[in-house]
Parts: sequence; structure tokens; C-alpha cells
Amino acid sequence: MVTNCDHLYNLKFSYQLPFAFTEQGVAMLSSVLRSNKAVEVNVKIMRAFVAMRNFLLKNKDVLYRLDKLERKQIEYQIKTDKNFEEIFGALKLTEPPQGIFFDGQVFDAYLFVSKLIRKAQREIILIDNYLDESILELFTKAKEIVKVKIFTKNSLNLDMSKVQKQYANISINKFDRSHDRFLIIDDEVYHFGASLKDLGKKWFAFSKLEYDTMLILDRIPK
Repeated sequence: MVTNCDHLYNLKFSYQLPFAFTEQGVAMLSSVLRSNKAVEVNVKIMRAFVAMRNFLLKNKDVLYRLDKLERKQIEYQIKTDKNFEEIFGALKLTEPPQGIFFDGQVFDAYLFVSKLIRKAQREIILIDNYLDESILELFTKAKEIVKVKIFTKNSLNLDMSKVQKQYANISINKFDRSHDRFLIIDDEVYHFGASLKDLGKKWFAFSKLEYDTMLILDRIPK
């Protein structure tokens, strides 16, 4: 029709055949298709539209309530899923307060300490007399903003100027007044029964202490 009528030339139209008709579209189609079958189908379609419209008008209050209820359910589900994610996330981040690693559990022990180091937000302090150069690999997993202070009686035979050139947040200090090993992560104190360099080589226990970190920090060199 648009092609044959010059005054309709500027109307937008599609070359694609429609997959669905509106009620008005069916009425327009019935004026073009005049066979008995076409008329019969058009009448049935129009009756279906009328029945659907009557159903919607008759039950609009119920449908409105159902829609409102569904929206609330979706909002509740989203909120619930978010709460579960937060809970499970917290559970994943929570490390056991105490435990034992047996000989051969090298990877498990290494993974445990790595998680402790990764969760630090401000400061990590390690007091351990028997360290070697391998311990630095552990602390490279800490965030760059986290200050790492290592206290040991070993010199580690390291050129500290070169270490701090690459890892400015790590410092190593001479300290020989502690027999046990302590790892302080922000405000949490962990006691280790073995040096961190020997993780998983022999049996050792660890425990999180309910202890004021300041009582330790006040006794180590600044």
C-alpha cells in the first residue's frame, strides 16, 4: 500500500512479515482477506482478544496483587542471596583458631599461612629466630600497603638495601629475646610451634591467642 500510494511514501514500514498482530491489526487484516476461512479465523481471533481483555479487566486487582507479590519475592530473594553470600564469604575468610599440621602437610601449612598474610590490612610482624631467605616469598603475597616487620636473630645473609629496593614494605630486624614464634596480623596474634621456614616438615601446632598485641609490640625494638 505504501509503495502504490505516493502520499504515504514517507511512512516508515518494515519489509519483514509480522509474527504477531494487535487487535487493531487483525481488524485491518480482515478487510483485506475475504475468504470464508479467513473470515472465520479473524472472528475467532477477535473473540479471543475480547475474552482476554474482559479477563484482564475482571481480574486486574488480583493480577496487580500477584505482580506486587512477585516483585517482593524477587527483592527478598536478591536480599537473601546477598546475605548468604556475605555469610559464606565470611566463613571462607575465617581461619581456624588452632590446629595441628603433621609431617608431609607442607602445602596445607603453606596455604594456611599464605591466607593469614593475604588478609592483613595494615601490618604484619613475624618473630622467628630460625628463618632463611625463603620466608621472603611468603611475605610477597601481602598487599603493598601492608608493612612487614621481621624480627629474627639470623641475619639471613641478605643485602637489605637490595631487598628493600624491590620490597620497600619489608624490613628485617635483629632480635634474639624470644624463644617461641609469633605472627601478628593487624590485631591478631598467632603462636607457632615451628619456624615458618619448616612449615609441614614435622608436626607442629598453631593457636590464635586472645592477647593484647600492644603488650608484645611495646617490648620489641621500634
